[in-house]
Amino acid sequence: MQTDPPAGTQEGRPPIIPTELFAQYNNFNGAKLSPDGSSVALQTRVTGNPVIVIIDAATKQATGRYGLGEKAQIEWFRWAGNQKILVSISFIHDYFGDEMRYTRLYALDLQSGTTAFVGRRTGAVIGDDVIFVAEDGSYALVSMQRTPYDYPSVYRLELKENGDEDDIQSPKQGIWNWYADEDGVVRMGTGWYRKRLRVYYRKGPDDSLKLIGKIKAGDEDEKFWDISQIVSGSDEGYVLQEGDDGRIGLRLFNYATREVVDTFYEHPEWNLDSAILRDGKPVAAYYTDDRDRVVWFDEKTDNQYKAIGKALPEDEVWVTSRAKDDSRVLIWAGGEADPGAIYIYTPEEKRIDQFAEMRPKLNFRLLAKPKPVEFKTRDDKTMRAYLTLPRGRDAKGLPLILLPHGGPYGVRDKLRYDDDVQLLANRGYAVLQPNFRGSDGYGKEFSELGKGQIGRKMQDDIDDAMDWAVAEGIADPSRVCVVGSSYGGYAAMWAVIRNPERYRCAASWAGVTDWDSMLKYDRRFLSRKGSKSWRARIEGEDGFDLDAVSPLENADRINLPLLIAHGEDDSVVPFSQFKKMSKEAAKAPMPPETLVIEDEGHSFSSSENIKAWYDKLIGFLETHNPAD
Repeated sequence: MQTDPPAGTQEGRPPIIPTELFAQYNNFNGAKLSPDGSSVALQTRVTGNPVIVIIDAATKQATGRYGLGEKAQIEWFRWAGNQKILVSISFIHDYFGDEMRYTRLYALDLQSGTTAFVGRRTGAVIGDDVIFVAEDGSYALVSMQRTPYDYPSVYRLELKENGDEDDIQSPKQGIWNWYADEDGVVRMGTGWYRKRLRVYYRKGPDDSLKLIGKIKAGDEDEKFWDISQIVSGSDEGYVLQEGDDGRIGLRLFNYATREVVDTFYEHPEWNLDSAILRDGKPVAAYYTDDRDRVVWFDEKTDNQYKAIGKALPEDEVWVTSRAKDDSRVLIWAGGEADPGAIYIYTPEEKRIDQFAEMRPKLNFRLLAKPKPVEFKTRDDKTMRAYLTLPRGRDAKGLPLILLPHGGPYGVRDKLRYDDDVQLLANRGYAVLQPNFRGSDGYGKEFSELGKGQIGRKMQDDIDDAMDWAVAEGIADPSRVCVVGSSYGGYAAMWAVIRNPERYRCAASWAGVTDWDSMLKYDRRFLSRKGSKSWRARIEGEDGFDLDAVSPLENADRINLPLLIAHGEDDSVVPFSQFKKMSKEAAKAPMPPETLVIEDEGHSFSSSENIKAWYDKLIGFLETHNPAD
């Protein structure tokens, strides 16, 4: 059988793939089986607008389509019984003079074909905090504020047009998070108030909520209230938190006594990311090494999963949803150089059928395959990165794009399909994605290394990743640019300002330009404690002047090609960050190129806008750092 030539060789240089193919959305997202396995719900777009489509799992024929408005963005959806679907939508709205993203809930009724708003139309910014859904889809419990000035209550909402709305749990001072067990009983509430984590708890439906803890920040048992799963009829539940060895594992926890009963599962090397419970028992746990992984606790399911993996040749195979009786299983299979496809597995027939490809117009056989690498930093830390070499070119003296991730905290890169990476590699660039200090997934100690290091040691790590690629002979040191979005956009701007001797150019989408004003903006959406903690994480040392690491305050130093771009409706990094930067940078020795996209937020909401950014980016790189 003929195989494709590997990346980094002279053979098989692929044709240029049009930017619109990388700018396309997947044909659909989030395919989910109904509990009885008869239908598949998925999210797609029709004339650019988000819709939910229902497909018959047996015939693959569409049986329903539900639109949710032109300006709406679907955040998530889930089945509520076999005949209803709950959908969270978000939209931009003014919030005390700033653009803020609000969320609301809708219920789709498959029998009547109707779409009903669920909840309160005014008051709450967050209107989609669902903590329980009845098995028959008749009602849901939703945590919502009555007004923006209140702590949230819990409402029992009927999932139908003009359904009843009952306030079943009144607000408690300081309590922002409510938890229900599998019977729909509100069992616990937590939140910070006056420098203490307050914990309210009740044993069962006939008991009152009692304040069982006022925990100081940093106390040992504070960490066990972050993620909670409470078993019905029991004081016990499951938490994902650190053990004595510093790794996050799945622990059985007694909420009444506030003690760990047992460790159910802990990976010997990696933190757990999440876990699935079914009927009060753990079914699976997820972790990430270089790619996402799953551990199934049931031997039958584990064997079934391994058999599916052998039957499908892709790098990754995931069970995305399954019927309650396991009569049908929905599978995604793909990899870092393949957007993948969805399959339906029927265990009784031992049959796997392709349901649909995610990106049928994109020829994944032309794509480059990322690989994990390690590099040493100047202070002798070992860090992980992902290197993608352009196909059909020798891996020597290549033009290099450093692509730092956003966040920067609680985020990481891993082996997965990425349009940015593939676009750049297809144009002939080597791409390196460093997981600099502070990135998620490598333990608390590594995360803490990033505290107070924005623009400092975190930026050193990006420089050191470049040095590794040059020392390996992969990159030409005179042909290195930095490209990024959000925090990655900041890192790109800061790279050419701080170290112009290293880099040839940089490009930023939605990057932070002024840290002090960014923290003041964030303060509007955080508690006093949260705001103070966030500022300390960014600043580090007391009294550190953030202007020293802000592109805005150093704009007069720009003397290399720089592209800065932003969406006018960005509610995460406000558009004012871009406006101030572009005004100041216009006075620089080399003013940056700019791109503004109207009606666009922090993340892209249309293929047309993604293409506009990609076209501008590629044109910029071809001018200032051509691959050939």
